[in-house]
Amino acid sequence: MSNYTYKRVHLIVLDSVGIGEAPDAELFNDKGSDTLGHIAEHMGGLKMPNMAKLGLSNIREIKGIEKQQKPLAHYTKMQESSVGKDTMTGHWELMGLHIDTPFKVYPDGFPEDLLAKLEAETGRPIIGNKPASGTEIIEELGKEHMDTGAIIVYTSADPVLQIAAHEEVIPIEEQYKICEIARELTKDDKYLVGRVIARPFVGEPGNFKRTANRHDYALKPFNRTVMNELKDSGYDVVAIGKISDIYNGEGVTEALRTKSNKDGMDQFIQAFDKTFTGLSFLNLVDFDALYGHRRDPEGYGKALEEFDTRLPEVFEKMTEDDLLIITADHGNDPIHHGTDHTREYVPLLVYSKDNKEGKELPIRKTFADVGATVADNFNVKMPKHGESFLKDIK
Repeated sequence: MSNYTYKRVHLIVLDSVGIGEAPDAELFNDKGSDTLGHIAEHMGGLKMPNMAKLGLSNIREIKGIEKQQKPLAHYTKMQESSVGKDTMTGHWELMGLHIDTPFKVYPDGFPEDLLAKLEAETGRPIIGNKPASGTEIIEELGKEHMDTGAIIVYTSADPVLQIAAHEEVIPIEEQYKICEIARELTKDDKYLVGRVIARPFVGEPGNFKRTANRHDYALKPFNRTVMNELKDSGYDVVAIGKISDIYNGEGVTEALRTKSNKDGMDQFIQAFDKTFTGLSFLNLVDFDALYGHRRDPEGYGKALEEFDTRLPEVFEKMTEDDLLIITADHGNDPIHHGTDHTREYVPLLVYSKDNKEGKELPIRKTFADVGATVADNFNVKMPKHGESFLKDIK
């Protein structure tokens, strides 16, 4: 008798795909936010027949997506219980943690004392120090950086400190060392920066291009996650996309980097051909990074429709031993004001081949119910937070 219900759980996080304002949205200045709803309205209806079959519009009707009499997946929505609305908070909660001290964001740039320490320890001056798009800030400050050797420091709506430098001005090894110094400095509770990110680029003024040598330096989760329990019990945890970075490699047995949503889906689908027992865990970041933060509902809608076209390949690979969970980590409504994430419910769709007809699950009070279900499935130590819905889907 095996020690699990499903041999493999495949978890897809549609980064920022919220499904309507959370009950506490007003506390986050996000009243009226509705990522999926607003995109569907903007597009005159979304064409997502495969997500429709799973039961996306059964959670809550989305324009263009037909509600099903007999959805294939069990369905509901989840409310975030932690106090943030950033990527790390959402993902850490998914794996059983509860964050009650939010990571800090820096809409006015980083404090002078932090920058002074960073300059002293790296021996390089700092330029920038403001929220900015990564491509725009290198266009703006790239020449000055090349002329002076100063590092470009910037942030975003996320709790991140990003460092951009030209690979021919500051060699990549030195760039990584600078980021390691910044990571150590920002571990202090005073700063609470979630991630430090190296953003190398090449080229000439007017024609700069970011390279694939990006590297994220995340905080280690403050407690063990379900991924740690799986790994320590001999199960596989295949992290696809930025998952390994988000958890600082904790509980990961194999990490696969991705270049785009398409590449992410390619690698996720290929993972079905691997011989493994445990969790495959994918983050599709383009929804958030390319379209949500840039407030591009058209691009976001097309990316959602493109994702939908890949689902038949997933269904084809699945056997009775596989469980598929599709959810999100927060919202990022491209119609909403500003460029920040939005405090929303996230969809939850749970599909397996042995399931003849999906039913509505109770609304989840925490994303940690996903982690609890994964732990329950593999019979490993349950997280302190979250309630398994495994019995409700069998």
